[in-house]
Amino acid sequence: MNTRTAGIALAFVTACISGVSIWVNSRAVAHFSDATVYTTAKNAVAGGLLLLLLLVPGSHGHASVSSITRRHWPALLAVAVIGGSVPFVLFFDGLKDSTATQAAFIQKTLVVWVALLAVPLLKERFGWPHALAIGCLLGGQAWLAGSLGHVAFGKGEAMILLATLLWSVEIVFVKYLLRSIPPSVVAAARMAVGTVLLLCWLAITGKLGDLAGLSALQWRWALLTGLLLSAYVATWFAALARAQAIDVTAVLVFGALVTAILSGVIDGTAIGIGGTVLVASLPARFSSLVTRTRRMRSASAAPTRPAPCSSTATRARATAVWRTSRARSRAPGRT
Repeated sequence: MNTRTAGIALAFVTACISGVSIWVNSRAVAHFSDATVYTTAKNAVAGGLLLLLLLVPGSHGHASVSSITRRHWPALLAVAVIGGSVPFVLFFDGLKDSTATQAAFIQKTLVVWVALLAVPLLKERFGWPHALAIGCLLGGQAWLAGSLGHVAFGKGEAMILLATLLWSVEIVFVKYLLRSIPPSVVAAARMAVGTVLLLCWLAITGKLGDLAGLSALQWRWALLTGLLLSAYVATWFAALARAQAIDVTAVLVFGALVTAILSGVIDGTAIGIGGTVLVASLPARFSSLVTRTRRMRSASAAPTRPAPCSSTATRARATAVWRTSRARSRAPGRT
């Protein structure tokens, strides 16, 4: 398995985690009176776990920490702001006023915004599999979110969209950073530093006491969603380090289907015809991305053949020149 194929496979795992996570979070956030307090508790679990795994002596992550210098810290701080703190507050504040299916639909429009940024800024290639991903997203997910392709859009959905736009900027920026910083370091810094920023915000707004006063039930929800978040961030950044940003975000669309299935089976939300189309099309799109990746890899690895000579006389002259140079190199007394 080559690097890009491994990245796409990791993105598929991330999509499954994302689909489950959004559905679980839609239930968890209802147990908290303040979405920012919930987000901080959940992110603290994820940040603590990723930081612990990074700093374990003898681990690969522990060895990669030594490669971080002072010039990297401003960039890591920027990732914590635009990826690990502000969009989380926006997303979960919006999730309280939206449904899990609509939130998944809006969040998975990430592929559209990343494509608009990655093509001009990262010089990535946009192909038909990516267009297919966007088509499936806009068509199938619109059916999943509401009848006749209508998607409700209010304050909650606007906040989720704004969070998604910030995450799209983060993805392109992180893709650039991963050229010099290991993904485990970026993931841990994003969540750990982002949690510190969220704690500062709770202190400023006078809600730090609410975090300390969480019940055992609320901490159990924070632990569960925090574990899902840590798995999501770890696999997502690992995928992003191995494949194009457009490729991995296209595969991430599959997560919305997972959310819709959970909502349909457990909550009784009808998937409808659009959901059936999406079920059938997404595995095919994933397979096409992998096949395209392998063909690109094979083409780049294949040795180039020399251009054939255009005539017999040309071949004869080339052979004569080669024999002459070979004879001179073997002649005695030459150096």
